[in-house]
Amino acid sequence: MGAAPRIDTAPGRHATISRVSEKILVVRCGLVPYEEARVAQRWLEGARQEGEVPDVLLLLEHQPVYTRGRRSTEEELPMRPEWYEMQGIEVHDTDRGGRVTYHGPGQLVAYPIVSLKPYDDDVHEYVRRLEQVAIETLAAHGVEAETIEGLTGVWTVGEKPGPEAGMAAARKIGSIGVHVSRGVTTHGLAINVNNDLQPFEWVVPCGIDNCRVTSLGRELGAEQDLGAFADTVAARFGEVFEREPVATEPAALGLDSARLGIA
Repeated sequence: MGAAPRIDTAPGRHATISRVSEKILVVRCGLVPYEEARVAQRWLEGARQEGEVPDVLLLLEHQPVYTRGRRSTEEELPMRPEWYEMQGIEVHDTDRGGRVTYHGPGQLVAYPIVSLKPYDDDVHEYVRRLEQVAIETLAAHGVEAETIEGLTGVWTVGEKPGPEAGMAAARKIGSIGVHVSRGVTTHGLAINVNNDLQPFEWVVPCGIDNCRVTSLGRELGAEQDLGAFADTVAARFGEVFEREPVATEPAALGLDSARLGIA
C-alpha cells in the first residue's frame, strides 16, 4: 500500500457545497491515523450542524489502534497500554458508545456524518440501518451475516457465543459504535475484510467474553478487494438511508490543515 492520503486541501479553501441536498458525499480517505480522522469528524460534525455541508460518508482504513468507548472497562485491555504500543498499536479513548475494539489496515471503516432529522432523530433506527448496511454488503460479497439479540455488532450465522456454543458459535465480523451531538452522527461502522485478527485476541473485543472474531477474507479463504467492498458499502448505504451517494474529493469539503489542526 502506498503513502496514506491526507484529509486536507489548500489552506484557506472553503466549502462550496449546497446546504440542502438529498445526496450523501462519499469521501475515500485511504489509510488514516485514528486521531486525524477524529479531528476531521469533529469539523464535519460542526459544519453539518450549521448546515454548511450535506451528509458525508468517510470510507477509510486506520493504522493499528485500540479505541475505548464510553462504556469500556480496564479489564478489556488486560495488558498495560505501553505493552500494546510496543506491539505497534496505539490506544485511544473516544466519545463513541460501546467498548473496546480494534482498527487496522485491511478493515473497512465507515464514518457517516449525517443529520438524523429525516429519520425522526431516532438513534435506535439509525443503528438498525447501519446494521442492515453491513449485513447487505457482506451478503453481496458472499458471507451471510446477522445481528444477535443482546450483543452489539454484526455476526456470521451461528449460535449465540457462550461456553456451550463451541465451534458452532457465531463469529463477529463487524462493529458499530456511534456518537450523536445536536442531531448529527459521528463514528459508525467497521467491517473486517482483510485485516490481521491477532490483535483482537489481546483484548476482550466489545466487552464480550467467548467472542471469536473473523473477517471476510477468512470466511472466503482468500484476500478480498477492499475497494470493491467499499463501493458496495457506499451503494448499500445510499439505498438503506435513501440518499444518492456522490463520490467527492476531500478538497470539496474545505478540510484544510488549518481548520483540522493537523501539522
